[in-house]
Amino acid sequence: MRYGRPVSIVVVATVFPAPEFRQQAIALLEKTIPLVHAENGCELYALHEDDGRLVMVEKWASRAALDAHLNGPAFTAMRGRLQPLASRPAEVQVLQPHPVGTPGQGSV
Repeated sequence: MRYGRPVSIVVVATVFPAPEFRQQAIALLEKTIPLVHAENGCELYALHEDDGRLVMVEKWASRAALDAHLNGPAFTAMRGRLQPLASRPAEVQVLQPHPVGTPGQGSV
């Protein structure tokens, strides 16, 4: 807890699919998203894309919820299928919020 309130954990995971496997990687992520949305503590699990990369923006209610996700069946199955489609290892950032502003604009 920070400032007397629970603090969410934000994760930004960037995947670099090989060009010939891009659509396969997107389909795999899209199939996994509803399973992750059903996990306890998932506040956001959203796919974004740009040239050459797919970016998952995630928000978890706690570190425990994130840890459960990382060890859960949806993520472990998806990770095993996604790795062979990638041109290089994923980049993952686990971020702690720095609350400033209103709850909707950056404060927790």
